[in-house]
This record gives sequence, C-alpha cells and structure tokens, in this order.
Amino acid sequence: MEASRRMGVTIYDSDRAYEGYTLFCHTYDPPKAGAVAPIYLIDMEGKVVHKWTAKTAIQLPELLPNGNLYYSTRDRSDIHQAGLRELDPQSNVVWYYHCRIDHDFHVMDNGHIMIHCINERIIPEIGAELIRSPYIIEITKDKELVWQWFGEEHYKEIEKLCGIKFPLEASVFEGYPDHMKRFLQFDWAHNNTCEVLPDNPSGRKDSRFKKGNILFSYRSLDIIGVIDKMSGEIVWAWGRGILDGQHQPTMLPNGNLLIFDNGTRRGYSRIIEVDPLAEEIVWEYTSTPKESFFSPYISGAQLLPNGNILVCDGGACRLFEVTRDKEVVWEYRSPYREDGTHGIYRATRYSIEYVKPLLDGIKNTNNNL
Repeated sequence: MEASRRMGVTIYDSDRAYEGYTLFCHTYDPPKAGAVAPIYLIDMEGKVVHKWTAKTAIQLPELLPNGNLYYSTRDRSDIHQAGLRELDPQSNVVWYYHCRIDHDFHVMDNGHIMIHCINERIIPEIGAELIRSPYIIEITKDKELVWQWFGEEHYKEIEKLCGIKFPLEASVFEGYPDHMKRFLQFDWAHNNTCEVLPDNPSGRKDSRFKKGNILFSYRSLDIIGVIDKMSGEIVWAWGRGILDGQHQPTMLPNGNLLIFDNGTRRGYSRIIEVDPLAEEIVWEYTSTPKESFFSPYISGAQLLPNGNILVCDGGACRLFEVTRDKEVVWEYRSPYREDGTHGIYRATRYSIEYVKPLLDGIKNTNNNL
C-alpha cells in the first residue's frame, strides 16, 4: 500500500521534526443518544496518549497548562448546548459558558477569554434580508462581560480599506456557484479568527498591530484585518484579490502573519507568510502538484519552536509538518474519520514540557486506583 493511503503516521524524520504532542478532534455534530465525541492527544508516532470525550458537538480544543482542556461547539450546534466548556482529564465538565460561539476563542494572558460569536439580524445597510454578523466578546472566568464588539457596526471601515461596497451584491462573491452566493450574502463576513495580538516587531513600528489589538479573518470576503481594541475601529485589512477562503491568520514572533490560504475557488491550498507592513507575501508553501494539497474549507497552520510549520489539512484529515525548505518531515492521517464528521478544523502541537502536568496527573491517578 502506498504511504499516502496509510493511516496514522506515514512520515517521521525524528532529527528534523519538532518533538511534542498533537491535539486535534474531528468536527462533530451533536452525538446521537448515548454516543460521545472524542478529542485526541497523540505522540509523534501517532499513539493516543490521552483522549477526552464530549457529549455535545465539538470543533476546536485547546489544552491548558494544568492539564484541563477548553473546547468549543461548532457554529451549527444546537443553541441549547452551544458554548465553551472546560474539561478535566477525566472529561468532567468543570466550567461552561453558554453562548453562540463560532469558530474561535482566545485565552488571554490575564485569564480572560476572547470568544467569537455570531448573531443574526436584519440590517439594510449590509443586506436587504436576514444576515449573520460577527460578534466578539471578552469575558472573565467568572462570566463577567468586560468588552464586546459588533461587526455590523464597522462595515464602513471595510468599504474604506478594501473597496467593497455595501449593501452586498452577489457580484462581490464572484467565482462561487449561485446557490453559494446567496448564502454568502447572508453569512457576509464568516469570521473564523479572534486572536489577541502579542507584543511583536510590527506592532512596535505601527500601532495598528500593537499588543492587545484583535486579528480577525473574514473568510466570505477573502480578507484578514485588525481591530483596535480601545476604539473598536477596524484599522487594517488586507487580502482582497489575493486570499481565497482563508483560515487561522496568526501573528509570528518576527511580526509577520502566517495564514492558511484555502484556495476554495483556486483549486489548491497554500501556507503563506505575509509582511503586514509591506503587505507582501515573503514565504509560501504549496505541494507538487499543487492540487494534491487542497482543503477548500476549515484547516490551519502553526509555527513550531524549531521553525517548522504544523499544517492541518482539514478536509483530508491530514496533519503534516513542513520545514522552511518545504520538506515534509512528519505526516499523520487520522484513522478516526466517521460518517457525520466534518474534517479536522484545527490541530495544535504542544511541547513535551507543556504536556507533562497532564501526563503526570494521569499517571498518578492510575497509580492510586
């Protein structure tokens, strides 16, 4: 059997891959009665070292330093179950915030949580009928709302920065089939990112990218941008005519942005690094042939401490690590795909040191049984 058709780890260059543990889940709708949705932590050889289970829809997990885990439901979840939950290593729900969470959340340095949500209203300035808009909130762990931002209040800034005219016409979504254009007029932004910017070289040169501002990604409009946290104004936006259905832009330590550019209409995906000050692509990864790496939806990329990049090829349920010289040094094909799941939305590699409290805690618990 060809390596590309095997499940589990199919490539592993132990000398060049970044040693750690990878967290992921398949995107699940609410499990059927009596069923659970699993979240996996695997080692470099693909062995499951720990598994959490959820009784709701799942989409995005994040491991906490104490060994607990946050996970979000997916955007189409039952509203009665929707939100952000914290699980302990035994999969007990120890904290829950009920909200219409959508695609992303960010745990801040002060312990607050930035959550991207959605709301639906009729706003004639954007569209003649019902539309879905991004709604970002910041809450404390005690569930106090300390900041909120409504995307529909900032469409004029998108007009100014990107030349997009509102109300949105179907022609804005050129290249999509007609039935998708109507949906995109409804889900006009489809934001999939709410990253709070860390201190970074670009932010020290240009206040638009300063620490504390919020990076977003409007997939429907093929743009990424930055919200000034203090004023709420969108102060930077880029990508129109270049990006194509992108996911997970993230600020790098060098002040550049790493982006999974899906290529939904283009027919192939790529990972790009963008200098936001010059608004130029400075590095790009595609496969050979280009069409062999193509996830038209979901997906993401993470810069690893050794300079490699972990790629979540979400539609194919494939995770791989690539060097800056564009060599694949680790590849994993998930054997856990099931009917009713929707690919792997995002994956994260954690260091051995970061995961140690979780594994030590599991070991001590097992020894006490």
